[in-house]
Amino acid sequence: MHTTDRRKFIKTSAGIAAGTTLASNISAQAPKSTTPKNFKIQKGRIKQSVMGWCFKPMAIPDLAKACKSIGLVAMEGISREHYPTVKKLGMTISLVGSHGFKNGPVDPENHAECRKKLNDAIDLCAKEGYKRVITFTGMSKKGISDAAAANNCIDLWKSVLPKAEKHGVTLCLEHLNSRDDSHPMKGHPGYWGDDVDHCAELIHKVASPSLKLLFDVYHVQIMNGDVIRRIRQYKDIIGHYHTAGNPGRAELDDTQEINYPAVMRAILETKYDGFVAQEFIPTWDDKVSALRHAAMVCDV
Repeated sequence: MHTTDRRKFIKTSAGIAAGTTLASNISAQAPKSTTPKNFKIQKGRIKQSVMGWCFKPMAIPDLAKACKSIGLVAMEGISREHYPTVKKLGMTISLVGSHGFKNGPVDPENHAECRKKLNDAIDLCAKEGYKRVITFTGMSKKGISDAAAANNCIDLWKSVLPKAEKHGVTLCLEHLNSRDDSHPMKGHPGYWGDDVDHCAELIHKVASPSLKLLFDVYHVQIMNGDVIRRIRQYKDIIGHYHTAGNPGRAELDDTQEINYPAVMRAILETKYDGFVAQEFIPTWDDKVSALRHAAMVCDV
């Protein structure tokens, strides 16, 4: 092949390759087309829920109806005024809110507030039959050492756990990432409990069947990685799961790095029978289609 012909061939091949890559990228950016518009969860081996705050400004009653149509069985991260709506649709509340992630038990000044909100949430669970309440460590505070922060958290949880144990309620400690500073709900710089292994240590130290780990796959992937091995490692203390695509805390689609079907299968292998809540922030124009797609991905 002459030099000029070879150059033309290379240029043409490069153009074809670039076109193929572009088409591939476009395809990867548009996984919505792979989800049937009428898809509904079929296998149901993973009990799926959704975090309501992610879908703002969508009205919660509308989101609840969409969840029902897709086959989700629960909701969380919504105000308590909407609990009756969820119940009326035949779904449940998978996780009851309590104190926030900022003002946590790391700081003793927050203990009265945390104790009150946790006790209120436990009372609600006892009354309505819900089983899980969220808790956090809170943000690091200057002047409080890691050892003191750990003891402060343990002391606060131990003060409410007798009531939780009595009513069969589980406090779920959520590990959050402190790495992503691009958005106030994609990461939480300064959060003390940002190492999932350390959170697991705290839970082991408390040694109560009513304190478990909220394993957020998105946050664990960012801060620790090795997600499936950690699921297997901590299977006995995991009380709840959250999902989201990484990077970006967006859809569980082909633009992110976590292999969610494999993660869901690993969860099932541990005999986990609790909820997995979708907690991604939709970027698609059709938020319900985004939720439907996530439900399909996790229905293994």
